Amino acid sequence: MFLGKKLAVFGIALLLAGICSAPAQAAAVHSGVTTVSVDLSGHNPAGEAELWLPYPVSDNDQTITDIKVSGDFAASAVYTDKTYSTPMLYARWNQGAASRKLVFSFKTERKEVIRRDFPAKEAAWDRADFAQYLAPSSIGPTDGEVGRLAKSITAGKTTVLEKAKAIYDWTCENTYRDPATRGCGAGDVCALLAKPGGKCVDIHSVFIALARAAGVPCREVFGLRLGKKDKEDVTGWQHCWAEFYLPGYGWVPVDAADVRKAMLTENLKLQDQKTIDYRAYFWGGIDPYRVKLSMGRDLTLNPPQPGPPVNYLMYPFARIGDKVLDWLDPAGFKYTITYTTK
Repeated sequence: MFLGKKLAVFGIALLLAGICSAPAQAAAVHSGVTTVSVDLSGHNPAGEAELWLPYPVSDNDQTITDIKVSGDFAASAVYTDKTYSTPMLYARWNQGAASRKLVFSFKTERKEVIRRDFPAKEAAWDRADFAQYLAPSSIGPTDGEVGRLAKSITAGKTTVLEKAKAIYDWTCENTYRDPATRGCGAGDVCALLAKPGGKCVDIHSVFIALARAAGVPCREVFGLRLGKKDKEDVTGWQHCWAEFYLPGYGWVPVDAADVRKAMLTENLKLQDQKTIDYRAYFWGGIDPYRVKLSMGRDLTLNPPQPGPPVNYLMYPFARIGDKVLDWLDPAGFKYTITYTTK
């Protein structure tokens, strides 16, 4: 998230106090309404305008209801990309439209996820079934320096779980949160190995590239923090975490970035007990104060966007004529995201 503030916004200290001391208690649940308001009226009216927004859907960990879309667009629809089936809300305004406004809202009921009841024996699996989650991305290679480092980190480890845990530990210990990073970071893994500071996309891009290089199926989850107050502006609260696939068990969440954020915010060292607790919690656990928006890297949107593939779809994406707007500048773009607890 590019505002980089208020770790307490998702109440992690309270979660740790209750959950780490009593792991058998029921998972926490949080719900509320997210509203995305976009106004492209201030941009050049001579060009046609197109807008793509991440469109969350229900799954085992979240329920999305009360979806509402309104505005003065000429057309709108929900599409998916061809590679990841990532849903997106699309809207178009005709050339010359003086007003270009859209409001998109949805209710989320989100569960805390705790997945650590791992089987004693790893099930057989076929790498071909997970080729998509073992492949490199345009800026996340799995060979060269990345491959050599992954081999070093996982030396002596034979199972997917052992390798994933070794890479998670290495990521927690060797990356750091850099508040100067714009947005959630680009996730350029080679640059990050030289200077391993960034935000959530950066840190998890490193984790995923190393995991895939070591033969661990892995993927990013792109989302948004959910506020805890009655109503909050969450425009800059985007957040990314990761999941690896454990054969015979399923997808397991990890959030090394929130470990490093807690360390920075609370001025913690690796050996501090609170750091140890954070590392234990975010290995297989994530809090309920977030909603999953999308998945996938190097996306071709639907309809196709102008220019190169989109690194990831976590922010609004728009173009006016041939110009792609800066999605990390909500004031200039112009959009706001608010969250109301229900």
